[in-house]
Amino acid sequence: MAMPALVADWTIDMLDALPDDGQRYELIDGVLHVTPSPNEGHQDVARALCVCLSAYFGAGDVGTVMISPSDVWRDERRRNRVQPDVYVVTRVDGKRAPYPYHLRDLLLAVEVVSPSNPLLDYQIKRDLYLREGVGEYWVVHPEARNVSRWSGTADPGEVLSTTLRWHPQGMAESFVLDLPSFFEHAFR
Repeated sequence: MAMPALVADWTIDMLDALPDDGQRYELIDGVLHVTPSPNEGHQDVARALCVCLSAYFGAGDVGTVMISPSDVWRDERRRNRVQPDVYVVTRVDGKRAPYPYHLRDLLLAVEVVSPSNPLLDYQIKRDLYLREGVGEYWVVHPEARNVSRWSGTADPGEVLSTTLRWHPQGMAESFVLDLPSFFEHAFR
């Protein structure tokens, strides 16, 4: 079961000293969040979404699609490091920001819901990402076969089960994802 660790104020140095045991460790405002290694279904969905988004962004100059494990940070860097399952980094003048990326560099952050701790994905990370200016935040729920989506801190969000449309600034066309077809192909 995922749960915050008991140490009151974790740092990146403490996080880096942890053993590589297959768990996923993320640090948000000094609180360590530990979740089990992603299962096969989680990875199938993350990979399929990465493929779809990569095809959409292509070789253009708007964004670059990334998949975890890879680090994203925010101010107070020594107390913050997260790993969105899939995300899109803004390109400026044809280049992406230097790695590791800051949350403000993201056009989109996506989490595939963790069954062991949905609160982390639906609430804690949503608040963090949107508060830090990430343009869109999606939580993909493989079992329910839907996507919850928010586009700002004041957005109450929406749950989509048929079609997901997203039109980031600078792209000629919208990204359109037929969700029933997406989930069917993701689980092949």
